[in-house]
Amino acid sequence: MPRLAVFDLDGTLVDSVDDLHASVNHALRAVGLPSRTVEEVRGFVGEGARILVTRAVAPHAELVEPALAAWRSHYEAHCLDRTRPYPGIDAVLAGAGRALAVHTNKPGAMARKILAGLGLLARFAVVVGGDEAPRKPDPTGLIEIMARVAATPAETVFIGDSRHDVATARAAGVTMVAVTWGFASSAELARAGATVFADSAADLAPWLA
Repeated sequence: MPRLAVFDLDGTLVDSVDDLHASVNHALRAVGLPSRTVEEVRGFVGEGARILVTRAVAPHAELVEPALAAWRSHYEAHCLDRTRPYPGIDAVLAGAGRALAVHTNKPGAMARKILAGLGLLARFAVVVGGDEAPRKPDPTGLIEIMARVAATPAETVFIGDSRHDVATARAAGVTMVAVTWGFASSAELARAGATVFADSAADLAPWLA
């Protein structure tokens, strides 16, 4: 069993889509573009703030920078309005007997603010954001986390909800557990190569105990 469990954030630990959606639409209004639906925004999430906003303003590439600035200021102020841990996450983290970490493509300061605001930050030995290491699926951040807690790939499990998480785990040589309650469907995760799935937070307990 692993001695280190590394989690993705959005779509894995926390349901943040409503706050992301609100901030994207704030940014779109700021640059004079029409709003996006929550399902559109859900499909844009996973590769960091810049790519989220770039997809939202497409095809207007010239508006990325002002839209990103508007998104960032709004999200920093509103990232905890409706974001909450998924059901059962609090309990499964509290019962963990292994080192825990977070590797997200969200900016690190925002990730830590959300985790702190939800009372979860103290659970994690390391939190690495997408502006603090190459964004997933580059495995560098995950490899750095393993080094910081002295865990080998054989002792590590990565828990996430996207094809980028699956690719990151494969590139780092660690076990991948794909959660089915996040932003990608089970079929999409399976096509990406996932073979181990968790349908509820309780299913993660064996990987943490």
